[in-house]
Amino acid sequence: MNHINKNIVNRNYQKEIADNDYYYLRSCIRQNFFPGSETAFLKIVKNELHKNILDDPQHTTCTGIGYHSDIVPFETLQTIVARHFSLMSEKGYENLAVSCVTSYGIYSEIIETWKEFPETEEKTREFLRKSIGKEFIIPKNIAHCSDIVFKFREQIFEKAKYQLVNKNTGKPLNIVEHIGCHYAKMFPEKGEGGAEFSNVLSGSIKSWGGNVVDYPERRHCCGFGFRQYLVQSNRGYSLSNSKKKFESMKPFKPDAIIANCPGCAMFMDKWQYVIAEMEGKTYDTEGKGIPVLTYEELAGIVLGYNPWELGLQMHQINVETFLDKIGFEYNKEDKYLSKSGKNIGQPVQPKCLSGKKVLELT
Repeated sequence: MNHINKNIVNRNYQKEIADNDYYYLRSCIRQNFFPGSETAFLKIVKNELHKNILDDPQHTTCTGIGYHSDIVPFETLQTIVARHFSLMSEKGYENLAVSCVTSYGIYSEIIETWKEFPETEEKTREFLRKSIGKEFIIPKNIAHCSDIVFKFREQIFEKAKYQLVNKNTGKPLNIVEHIGCHYAKMFPEKGEGGAEFSNVLSGSIKSWGGNVVDYPERRHCCGFGFRQYLVQSNRGYSLSNSKKKFESMKPFKPDAIIANCPGCAMFMDKWQYVIAEMEGKTYDTEGKGIPVLTYEELAGIVLGYNPWELGLQMHQINVETFLDKIGFEYNKEDKYLSKSGKNIGQPVQPKCLSGKKVLELT
């Protein structure tokens, strides 16, 4: 597709993102994989952007993984989501800020289903009344949290302490952006820029000084796929999907991978370690792997947040190579300290990601 047509696509898929007053919906897996990401997002929205956002302790999982794994029936899923909407409306909010792309896809799917089949909405309302005696209103605006970071990317950059620029060469870092499948592939009009030319991550990367790597498999699935990973015998399919992406991006020498899905970020981080163990192979030039960051972590780094409070020590691929390239000042000794300052123990550094010359098997 040529440049003119790409611009037409972008105009057609520019979505409305609420300016303020968000009801925050956490991710059930993001808190486990990358525990500092959601805290960083809330800090940015409240302290940097001075927006109103409610982090409601009554909120629960959407059960999306169970639904996509054929464990949770669609009727049950709709009722659970209806409860989320009831909590939102009870607290006086109309705008959702959704952390997980699976949840984001779930909310989009349910609302579209209710539009096409009004009787399913009425049945859901009846289930909710009978189960917990609540009513709900449909949200006025549903935004994924990466949408909100994208919307306010310039305001974030006004407070930036670092740019996505190599401090030694002065050149923009090469960043791979990966969009979670449930963000825009299910309903392209729900994603900024649509499914093919999504701007939600690339827009922030460019605004913060980086260069977006446009490589052949940029829209290929990371390999999570629920059934591909949850069934142990299928995990080879999950690994092969990520490997296909790594092979495709390697010639462009990316400095980092950014994702807006917690599962995608986890798998592209984890599978690099697995491939290095299995094949003695990495996809960077230093033999340490390509750092994988969530969009919240990237925003926090640009703002100068403490990398260990962001939870970057939880990544399987060390992020220090990325921090060093942008000249980020941090204390390496603090990496494995608890909040009380106690050393929680340092994991053994795997030889396959030590930075030494490794054997690439064919």
